[in-house]
Parts: sequence; structure tokens; C-alpha cells
Amino acid sequence: MSRADQIALGWFACSSAVAFLAFGLDKWQAGRGAVRISEFKLVLLAAIGGWPGGLLGMICLRHKTAKWPFKLKFGLALVPFVVEVWVWWRFR
Repeated sequence: MSRADQIALGWFACSSAVAFLAFGLDKWQAGRGAVRISEFKLVLLAAIGGWPGGLLGMICLRHKTAKWPFKLKFGLALVPFVVEVWVWWRFR
């Protein structure tokens, strides 16, 4: 595995972990009535490489799954994520 592959895989793994934790923190904050993480930040985390972790957070934590506008935004964040994966795969 090349150094670039290691960096890309590390980026996607860390981004996914951060996105998952952000969904968990937002759900926890929602239960406490505390300051929440904005939907923009959650979608941005997904778009920059954390889409799998965000999806796992939505499913496992059952967070933001009833909000159709958010689900649409999150679905649209798949586009830049797929482009990132494609660029990495194409130019590796």
C-alpha cells in the first residue's frame, strides 16, 4: 500500500469517526437541552470524508432519521464524498 493510500484511508477513517462522534454528541446534547451541533456542521463533516460514519451514527444512534430536510442534505453530501473517493481511486 502506498503512502498516499495510507493517508487517504486514514483521512476517511478519522473523518468517519469524528462524524460518528459528532452525531452522538448532538444526540446527547439534544437530550439535555444543551447547545447542539448545527446541521450544517454535521453535513459538512459527512461531505469532507465522514459520510460512512455519519450514516452509521444516524442508524445506530437513531439520530436525525425523522428529519426529511436533513436526510436530503445528508444524501446530497454523498456527492462530494463519492467524488473524493473517485479522485483518490483514479489517481492512486
